[in-house]
Amino acid sequence: MYSRQQASEIRQEFWTIFGQYLSPQLSADGLKINWINYKTGVPGVSFKMDADTRTATIAIILSQPDPDVRELYFEQFLQLKTMLHPHLDEQWIWEPIATDESGRAISRIYKKMTGVNVMDKNDWPAIISFFKPRIISLDEFWSTAKYTFDDLRF
Repeated sequence: MYSRQQASEIRQEFWTIFGQYLSPQLSADGLKINWINYKTGVPGVSFKMDADTRTATIAIILSQPDPDVRELYFEQFLQLKTMLHPHLDEQWIWEPIATDESGRAISRIYKKMTGVNVMDKNDWPAIISFFKPRIISLDEFWSTAKYTFDDLRF
C-alpha cells in the first residue's frame, strides 16, 4: 500500500517520464507540443489520458455544460467517425452520456487498456506504448478535423 503522497509522487514520475519520452515528437502541424496537456483550441473538447491501478484510458472528452451543445459536438464527432477510426486504426467506445470523476455530465469517445498498474514501474512501458501511438493519431486527426467545429462555437 502506498500513502497518498507516495502514490501522487509515483503518478507524477510516470507523467514526467512520459512527457520526456514524447517531447521530441512534433505535432502533425510540425509544432512543439505538450502531449500530456494537449490543447485542442476548442472549448469543451479535450484529449485526456489517465492511468490508475487497473487501467490506462485515452479519451476525447466533451464537457460543454449545456447538454444540447454537448450533443451537437458529439454528433459532429459521429459525422467524423469515418475519418477518426482510420487515423486510430481501431474502434473506440462511443458514450454520448457519461460522467466524469467529479460527477459532471460529459460525452466521451475512448479506448481502455486493462491489466496495467501505473504504480508498477514494470507496467510503464506497456502504458506508454498504449498512449503514444493513440495521442499522436488523435493529433493527426485533429489537425484537419478541428476546423469542422468552428461553426459550433457559440
